[in-house]
Amino acid sequence: MSSQAIQGAPPLPERRRNRSWSKFKRNRSAMLGAAIVLFIIIIAVFAPLLTSFDPAQVSFTAVRKAPSATHWLGTDELGRDIFSRLLYGARASLLAGMCSVLIALAAGVPLGLLAGYFGGLIDGCISRLTEALLSIPFLILAIALAAFLGPSLTNAMIAIGISAAPLFIRLARGQVLAIKNEDYVQSTRSLGASNTRIIVRHILPNVMPALIVQATIMIASAIIAEASLSFLGLGLQPPNPSWGSMLNTAKNFMTQAPWMSVFPGTAIFLAVFGFNLLGDGLRDALDPRQDD
Repeated sequence: MSSQAIQGAPPLPERRRNRSWSKFKRNRSAMLGAAIVLFIIIIAVFAPLLTSFDPAQVSFTAVRKAPSATHWLGTDELGRDIFSRLLYGARASLLAGMCSVLIALAAGVPLGLLAGYFGGLIDGCISRLTEALLSIPFLILAIALAAFLGPSLTNAMIAIGISAAPLFIRLARGQVLAIKNEDYVQSTRSLGASNTRIIVRHILPNVMPALIVQATIMIASAIIAEASLSFLGLGLQPPNPSWGSMLNTAKNFMTQAPWMSVFPGTAIFLAVFGFNLLGDGLRDALDPRQDD
């Protein structure tokens, strides 16, 4: 091969990114998931521009009105526009999902890296703590922590993040155990590199693809958890709109005003469906063992 051809070839990491992006684009399910997620993000960001109704505005002359030209998705028990509450509620759900996962990553990944790399007593202590937390169902633990911290969106995000952290501890630990004995890691260690440099520069970048996939899928679970906490009154407090709190109110009017439950329920379904499809697509695209 000529030196010119070698010089013209993109670096290996860039080729990997190009190959992963090409595989992702060919995956129709992944592209559908990305489109759904992008759509939800857009309506959440531009909610003030998409509706002229205040989501907290009460109108006793429009109580439980069916969908119409004025109120596209109808109104709730206080005459508030459901379409506007749905748009603004997307902000709470996305914020809860993403911030909860960031909290879980910040708490879980460093512990997983330490446990997998150093082993011994550190691994034993962290693994026993992780197993204890994993023995409690995710949603039950989130509800218990949210009830202890108090009802608010911030506390709900903290509770969900702490409940999800053990999953990232276990994932990061397993990835490190598979990587730390690779030749390139051993070579770096023999050259005198510090443990911190080895973990940050050589192990963490190779762990990130699995963490990204798990984080994307975990956002869907966090959205469901936030909706569940709001449904129980432990999440975002009224009159601020949340898909879960909208369902909590709608359960009392299932026969008189079914639209009050149909639309927030559909929104939760679409958000979870989109993030799951996106996560599956990222897993297939970032897994080097998957053939083109």
